[in-house]
Amino acid sequence: MHHEGPASSDVGTLLPLAVLLVLTLTYLGLAAARRAEPRGWSRWRTASLATASVLLALALLPAWMPWPEHDFRGHVLQHLLLGMVAPTFVVLGAPVTLLLRSVPVRRARQVTRVLRSRLAHVLAHPVTALVLTVGGVAALYLTPVYGTVREHEAVHLLVHAHFVASGCLFAWVVAGPDPAPRRPSVPARLVVLGVAIAAHAVLSQPAVRGDRRARAGAVGRAPGRRRASCTTAATWPSLLLAVALLSGWRPRRAAGRRRQWAGSRTAW
Repeated sequence: MHHEGPASSDVGTLLPLAVLLVLTLTYLGLAAARRAEPRGWSRWRTASLATASVLLALALLPAWMPWPEHDFRGHVLQHLLLGMVAPTFVVLGAPVTLLLRSVPVRRARQVTRVLRSRLAHVLAHPVTALVLTVGGVAALYLTPVYGTVREHEAVHLLVHAHFVASGCLFAWVVAGPDPAPRRPSVPARLVVLGVAIAAHAVLSQPAVRGDRRARAGAVGRAPGRRRASCTTAATWPSLLLAVALLSGWRPRRAAGRRRQWAGSRTAW
């Protein structure tokens, strides 16, 4: 993408990387402390979070990717890493559970109250998460937002932040191991995931065709095989979520998990 200048571009890259580094080191420190306890902490969760951090850093540093960001393939890869792949690994790292186990009981209860709040119920609804993650893609490609992103570094950062946040929200609602208020049944979440896959496939078409409203001038008029590859690339991260969702599904334990959510901090 085009930026306002080297200084602006440096800030737009270094600031997110600094935030990512702090959050990653905090997670790793808390995870190491929990591993020293009798209950321990899953190495798989730690590895998942570390993988997410590497993927986010890769997306924030296009020079590390196999294709430049202005290339169609680089653009698709960056979007997938920020909005779908990395958020899935973040959520599978169970950062909220780690936080609840690491802070004092009083703080943990405050976090639990936030998770039980009306706002959390609204955000944690699958339809809300679906609208936010799909709506972000639609706004980028079907409105003049893309042109604004190319010209203004601040808007560029906000769009990236939205992709990561909405991607984490969607992954948490669909397949996250962290506690969530009134999480729907697994079949219902699979339906939402299927709708997301279909929506991303539909929204990828205007970008690949070089739709004028998408402002994706670097994409141009891509051939049919490129359109198909875009659809496939937008599908497989969602399939990763489906695997994560089904691998943790225990129908006979559903009632027990609901009782767990109603319990205290010791449930985590």
